[in-house]
Amino acid sequence: MRASAFRRLARFLDPAPAPAASPSPPLGRPAEHAIVDCARYVDGARRSGRIPLDETPRALRERPGFVWIGLKDPTAEQFAEVAERFGLPPLAVADAVRAHQRPKLERYDDVLFAIVKPVRYVDADEVVDVAELALFVGPRFVVVVRHGHTDVPARVRAIADSEPELSRKGPIGVLYQVMDLAVDGYADAIAGIDVDIEEIESQVFGGDENDHAERIYKLKREVLEFRRAVKPMAGAVQRLSEPETTLVDPSLRPHFRDVHDHLLRVADAIENYDKLLTDILQADLAQVSVRQNRTAMRQNEDMRRISAWAAIALVPTAIAGLYGMNFERIPGAGVPYGFWGVCVVILALCGVLWVLFRRNKWL
Repeated sequence: MRASAFRRLARFLDPAPAPAASPSPPLGRPAEHAIVDCARYVDGARRSGRIPLDETPRALRERPGFVWIGLKDPTAEQFAEVAERFGLPPLAVADAVRAHQRPKLERYDDVLFAIVKPVRYVDADEVVDVAELALFVGPRFVVVVRHGHTDVPARVRAIADSEPELSRKGPIGVLYQVMDLAVDGYADAIAGIDVDIEEIESQVFGGDENDHAERIYKLKREVLEFRRAVKPMAGAVQRLSEPETTLVDPSLRPHFRDVHDHLLRVADAIENYDKLLTDILQADLAQVSVRQNRTAMRQNEDMRRISAWAAIALVPTAIAGLYGMNFERIPGAGVPYGFWGVCVVILALCGVLWVLFRRNKWL
C-alpha cells in the first residue's frame, strides 16, 4: 500500500488529539516514540542491540531469522510509519490503533492478525483489568501493539531469551507464547475470583445481615467482562490447532491444542461463576426480603400491643371523663361506697378486655 494511503488512514483514525489523563506523544512525532523494543531473532536467540526502525527493511532481507517490534499505545500517525515498512493490511491497522476489539484471528494473504486480551485480577478492588494485544504475524516479522497494562510481551521476550526452542519456530512461535501466557493469566484470575466468591458465600449464608447485593453485582459485572475477553478467543485458538490448518507448523499444533484445552476450562469456570453469582445474588435478595418481612411482622405485633393497651386505657378514661362533667347530680354520689363501685366496674371492664386481647394474641 502506498505511503499516502496510510497517511490518509492515520488522519481518519486520529481526526483530532483526544485529551488524556497522562501525557501522550503528539501527532506527527516519529514512530520511535511509541516503539518499546525492536530486535532481530536468529535461531530463537535475540541479536544484541535494538534495531532502529529505519534499518528494519535490511534486517528483513537478512536470512535466517525474523524481526520483532513492540509498540505501546501508538497514535495512528506513528503506526502508519510502521505499517508502511511492514506492509500491514489497512483494515487490521485500524483495529490495532483503535483498540477495544473482540479477540479474533484473521488472515490477510501471508499475514496473520490476532487480538489477544490478557487479564489480571486486582484482588484489593475485585476488578478484572483487561489489556489488549494486537499481533501482526508475518513470515519474517512480528509486530505487537499493546494497549493497557500487561507484562505478557516482556515475559515472552524473556522466555525467548532463556528457552529459544519455540522461538526457533519463528513468528508463529511468538504468537503461541503470547496466547499461552495470556491463558495462564486467565487461570490466575479464575483463582482470585474463586477466593472472593467463597468469601461472599460465607458472608451471605453465614448469618451476616449486611447488604451484599452491591458487591455481588460488581463482581458479576467483572466476570462478564472477563468472559468477553475469553470466549471469542477459543475459536481463534481452535483454528490454529486443527489438523487441517495450514496457518501453523504441524509441530506447533499440539501446543495450540493444549492452549485451547486450557481456554475451554477457563471458559467453563467463568460460566459456572456467572451462574453461581446469580444464585448468590438471588439468595441474598431473598434473605433481605425475609428480614424485611420479619421486621414488618414485629412492627405489626408492636402495633397490636399498643392498640390493645390503648383500648384498655380508653375505658377508665371514658368513665372518668363522664364523671368529670359539671352537673349537679352525679350517679352514685349519694350512695355509700359509690366511688368504689365505679372503680370496680372500671377494673372489671379492663379485665374483660385484657382477657379478650390475650385470647386473640394481641397481648
